Amino acid sequence: MTWTLTLDGESYETARERFAWDFPDGYNLAADLVRKHDPDDPALYQAYPDGRRETYTFGDLDTLSDRLANGLEERGIESGNRVAVVLPQRPENLLTHLACWKLGAISLPLSVLFGTDSMRYRLDDSGAQVVVTDPAVTETALQVAPDCDSLEHVVEATPGAVGDSGKPTDGALAFADLLGSEGFDPADTDADTPAVILYTSGSTGPPKGVLHSHGVWVGHCPAFSMYFEGDLDGVYWTPADWAWIGALGDLVFPALHYGQPVVGYPMEGFGPEKAFALMAEFDVTGAFVPPTAIRMLMGVENPSKYDLALEAVCSGGEPLTPEILDWADEELAGVAVNELYGQTEANLLVTNRQGWFPARAGSMGKPAPGHEVAIIDPETGEKRERGEVGEIAVKRSDDPVVFREYWNEPEKTVDATVDDWHLTGDLGSRDEEGYLWFKSRDDDVIITSGYRVGPGEVERAILDHDGVEQVGVVGVPDETRGEVIKAFVQPVADDGSDSLGEEIRDLVRERLAKYEYPRDIEFVESLPQTTTGKIQRRKLREREADGDE
Repeated sequence: MTWTLTLDGESYETARERFAWDFPDGYNLAADLVRKHDPDDPALYQAYPDGRRETYTFGDLDTLSDRLANGLEERGIESGNRVAVVLPQRPENLLTHLACWKLGAISLPLSVLFGTDSMRYRLDDSGAQVVVTDPAVTETALQVAPDCDSLEHVVEATPGAVGDSGKPTDGALAFADLLGSEGFDPADTDADTPAVILYTSGSTGPPKGVLHSHGVWVGHCPAFSMYFEGDLDGVYWTPADWAWIGALGDLVFPALHYGQPVVGYPMEGFGPEKAFALMAEFDVTGAFVPPTAIRMLMGVENPSKYDLALEAVCSGGEPLTPEILDWADEELAGVAVNELYGQTEANLLVTNRQGWFPARAGSMGKPAPGHEVAIIDPETGEKRERGEVGEIAVKRSDDPVVFREYWNEPEKTVDATVDDWHLTGDLGSRDEEGYLWFKSRDDDVIITSGYRVGPGEVERAILDHDGVEQVGVVGVPDETRGEVIKAFVQPVADDGSDSLGEEIRDLVRERLAKYEYPRDIEFVESLPQTTTGKIQRRKLREREADGDE
């Protein structure tokens, strides 16, 4: 397979007119990402905090993922089965996904920051038969395994485990011992074959599994080509967790589709000086950096002291301010910073390419070729007039970035569809020149440091504390993180205490994820509720805003 997607057109308008999805028959995602390229070309520059450096070629990734596919097959994994990947930015992460796709199995990226509740729910709901873990989370996986009926194997990948079996945690298999013989013929797949399940933040209920097909990562490529300004020969890096569609879809897998190497580095907490040093060391030309991390980079004095090859940065999750664009122009010698828009269900729909049209601070940009995006009336599916606010929607039709369905929840798939439009749940408008402007979310999701957090999941964890009667969780503005999580807690006793606050934070860290704990806790006598007893988060946000005035 030698097919590679290209944008044909000298201008945005001609690229839109000429573009068509044209997947070859028998398309297999793993074969596209690694097997079609020169096996001697570098695919992954792997760096570790202890100073070790490794290079994996496309041939290395192809051979090793063949061996892993054989090992998984020997343990009963076949087409349609689910395999969870709970690993940081390391080669074993990519290899597990690739092996799954060669098998026709479905991979399930999960964050190493997840606690017991978050991991248990996703492993059980997906019916995962295997989970591949980092040593830091192996105990968590083993703890929840008895509650996951389909889970048969916990596989531990220690750093350097590709070539060294080591001794895994008791109860787990060693990743290296799972590597079988070389050579593997990919399963019979096409662009519509199920490939990956990603879970939403769970803003109004339990997180939903979003099922995507083999065409999903190539579906990201038109936007990738745009926000990296068309010249794609280079090296790519993101500090974002390789568990989210933002990292995997915005950067990692499109880069591999185009035969370009990515940099892996398991960073524990974002360090702006370290980020600049990594980009300089590996001559990174394109980076996906969340807005929170960009603001931290802006705090570094004299970034020109780093010998950067950086040409373009993309970012999403919240509107970019004029200050960010000005900083990049002045401090990074005119590096393009392009905003993008998407969601787990339909990612990379809208972006910018400054070689085609100027970026406008606060605007998401324009729809990328291959995606029909409109502002519609969510009840009727009719398009709204230019300048009018409506729901941002994308035509399903043959668009490969639009998800197939919510896992085990077909009724919710129907609820998110009007005619052939997928409803994003976000409100926006479109101006006379075609730029799209984000207005607000129509749910309560919180975006903190680039992570999407569902307040309902946080509330459910806090309510398990014996000292809590009621709780409401909202996001409040923060200059660095965009938003921070705030919990309004009605305690069982008359007054809250500092110790109760710390117990609540520890509980959420343990049960959910380290980024989901409430940094701010306010103890209240009562919480605003609807007549049916539902906490009114909108009134809590209004109360917080009034208190800041």
